[in-house]
Amino acid sequence: MNKRTAVLNVVGLTAPLIERMPRLREFAKARRVISIVPAFPAVTCTAQSTYLTGLSAAEHGIVGNGWYDRELAEVHFWKQSNHLVRGRKLWEELRENIPGFTCAKLFWWYNMYSTADYSITPRPIYPADGRKIFDIYTSPFEIRPAIKRDLGEFPFRSFWGPGAGIASSRWIADSAKWIEERYQPTLSLVYLPHLDYSLQRLGPNHPGIASDLEQLDGLLDDLISHLQAREIQIAVLSEYGITDANQPIHLNRLFREQRWIAIKDELGLEMIDCGASRVFAVADHQVAHVYLSEQSLLPRVREILQSQSGISNVLARDEQQSLGVNHPRSGDLVAVAAEQSWFTYYYWLDDAVAPDFARTVDIHRKVGYDPAELFIDPRIRLPALGIAKFLLAKKLGLRGLLNVVPLDATLVKGSHGRVPESPEDHPLLIIDRQESTAADEIPAREVYRILRDLCGR
Repeated sequence: MNKRTAVLNVVGLTAPLIERMPRLREFAKARRVISIVPAFPAVTCTAQSTYLTGLSAAEHGIVGNGWYDRELAEVHFWKQSNHLVRGRKLWEELRENIPGFTCAKLFWWYNMYSTADYSITPRPIYPADGRKIFDIYTSPFEIRPAIKRDLGEFPFRSFWGPGAGIASSRWIADSAKWIEERYQPTLSLVYLPHLDYSLQRLGPNHPGIASDLEQLDGLLDDLISHLQAREIQIAVLSEYGITDANQPIHLNRLFREQRWIAIKDELGLEMIDCGASRVFAVADHQVAHVYLSEQSLLPRVREILQSQSGISNVLARDEQQSLGVNHPRSGDLVAVAAEQSWFTYYYWLDDAVAPDFARTVDIHRKVGYDPAELFIDPRIRLPALGIAKFLLAKKLGLRGLLNVVPLDATLVKGSHGRVPESPEDHPLLIIDRQESTAADEIPAREVYRILRDLCGR
């Protein structure tokens, strides 16, 4: 018997956090809670691609949230084309076996040009005059004007950046209801990122996350009730657990001290030139891909990395196979942070010459992930006034930089990417008890089979 299913991807959810969410805890009591040994790297794009293909990063090719394209000599982060992900997708197999099967993919990554029947993803518009206009991309196209008319504009500023909060997850939850009411998909994949924000800002053990847990608990209760009333079975899933972090490691500064990083002067500021650099790192939370233009440097680079405090492992090509990340997109070396450490992308030695985008929310120009984008620089007086002036100037058609992001990486208190030692910090899958063949702990690639069987039962 086939049963309509919704998979709620609650980012950062772990067993200890469920205990602080009474309504979700009650939901989980009557179901199976399965621990997932996370994908490697334990980051969004890799984890989601593994769940939806049943393959490792070495097979589907998504070695992180970003990587260095050796042919273009450019770092690419947060790309959106589903063509980047190799392998048959979950909904493609289900469509072959279930007559009339349809899939809605809501804000999961690599959501453009996929073969899902209905999709919504964040996608700004970039007019020729240099403006950036927040918007969404949908398939079919007609969903976009209709859902914006009914739900309002997607609150992009609450999806990422200093203003990140519950509003974006609430809009996504409402979009799942909207899609359900109009299209009744067989499978709905719903991404709810809210916990990601304060867990990185404050860490999982900070009392300040209590309000975030309460907000998300209420949102989940409402969404689950809405879907269950329509006889849809619910699976709750997470991608990784976020652990305490207090030691940022600046790999590109280490490489710059060795004169391996090429720096260009652009309008008096420093810009890394990856194509001209001999060694550089693409930092991604607690994992960094290190690219070399000269393989003769590999022993020396490895020696420097292994001697650095806060790095637990350095993987050459042959060693990457054990973690399933040996792919042409991967670095010549992959560095893995120790517990409570993480990697920045910083390469400048003087904040006065940091590139202009360093103090802004700019997820595409930086040669790595930057969790400092979740903060407003505490040294700025009256930041709300400054932001209001910027937004007013933007409405008037004027250009400018919203340079409020701090360059102090020590503000970040939570990270992920490595496989945590404690199972309590592993992601989870919560399913109906009828799924009796799954073990209490499964590898990330096994999630594919469980979700397939849930839909096809």
